[in-house]
Amino acid sequence: MTDASFFTANDEPITPAAPAARRSLQAQVRWGSRLVTVGGDAPVRVQSMTNTDTVDVIETAIQVKELAIAGSEMVRITVNTPEAAAAVPHIRDQLDKMGIDVPLVGDFHYNGHRLLTEHPACAEALSKYRINPGNVGKGDKGDKQFAQMIEAACRYDKAVRIGVNWGSLDQELLAAMMDANSRRAVPWDAKPVMYQALIESALQSAADAQSLGLAAQQIIISCKVSGVQDLISVYQGLAARCNYPLHLGLTEAGMGTKGTVASATALAVLLQQGIGDTIRVSLTPQPGEARTQEVVVALEILQSLGLRSFNPSVTACPGCGRTTSTTFQELAKQIDDFLRAQMPVWRGKYPGVEQMKVAVMGCIVNGPGESKHADIGISLPGTGEAPAAPVFIDGAKAVTLRGDNIAAEFHALVETYIEKRYGGNA
Repeated sequence: MTDASFFTANDEPITPAAPAARRSLQAQVRWGSRLVTVGGDAPVRVQSMTNTDTVDVIETAIQVKELAIAGSEMVRITVNTPEAAAAVPHIRDQLDKMGIDVPLVGDFHYNGHRLLTEHPACAEALSKYRINPGNVGKGDKGDKQFAQMIEAACRYDKAVRIGVNWGSLDQELLAAMMDANSRRAVPWDAKPVMYQALIESALQSAADAQSLGLAAQQIIISCKVSGVQDLISVYQGLAARCNYPLHLGLTEAGMGTKGTVASATALAVLLQQGIGDTIRVSLTPQPGEARTQEVVVALEILQSLGLRSFNPSVTACPGCGRTTSTTFQELAKQIDDFLRAQMPVWRGKYPGVEQMKVAVMGCIVNGPGESKHADIGISLPGTGEAPAAPVFIDGAKAVTLRGDNIAAEFHALVETYIEKRYGGNA
């Protein structure tokens, strides 16, 4: 084969895949000196929500802290009763005392107009309000109650997410649109009408909020559904019709693998198309599972797409008949756990370390090659191979480890590498 046979005169280079550029206004969500920008040229933000009783100030503050440390840049809390509204300023105070300046988002349904009016300290302590148009009220009453909430946002200079949900979609709007559709010469199927109703509810509410004085860039929109293809369809239509920042997430995504896979699938498609400015992975925690798991999944989605970097990535092979020993599996987990545990300290001490790539491979087939492609990697011996583990640093073989302390010695090499490469960046 000659060099000429590799290419033809008409060949074009294959363009590396990358998420499309986003186009949206930029909202600002603040608490004290902490500013979280949403949309525009800001990175895609991660949001989560507590599942504690908001009235329990200490428990809620602790969970907010855990979510923030895990990587949630805004945390939503339920504000559903006068007691919950009264607790919000105390939760904020507890967080401030702990040095946690993550902005709080108040989740309002049915009575938010009254809670924001009667509890001004709650309205001030929150950094953003989530309003569901389907649960504000009907007719003139609904218009008045929606206006009260927007007026509070204007008074206290807060951002607002207008969050439409197909489980609580305005039924009067949907019925009116279904009636109008039935009179079309060729009526649409029911599902596209529902999509249109979700988008219409969000955009009409956003227009109403602007007419009441809320700046367009302080309005964030979401239209959440629980089906992957439905979410993609709705957000493609929504993105084509507005330039408000958009919050993405499957509602009621589910538990465990189902919820993780469904969320990752839907969000990845939309983010790759340049649609989405904040995300939430709405996982139902399994018994004993930390609430922070939904944040971990959201971070992994963004990092996998190359949109953001949060933790050093660990490449590890899945194992096969060549790797009957569990040594490389154990080492891969140890290294991954070690890197994640150290990141809260390393993030400030070693800027850039979150982009580091580590490889922990199990045999000679792909081990040396993958290790060379990583910043630092180790190729462990497979079944029947010589009991030696070469370590590659910046693409070159640096040392070969042997014996019973390979894991500890590789840990030390990783720490030394981080100090040498990133220690001068602070």
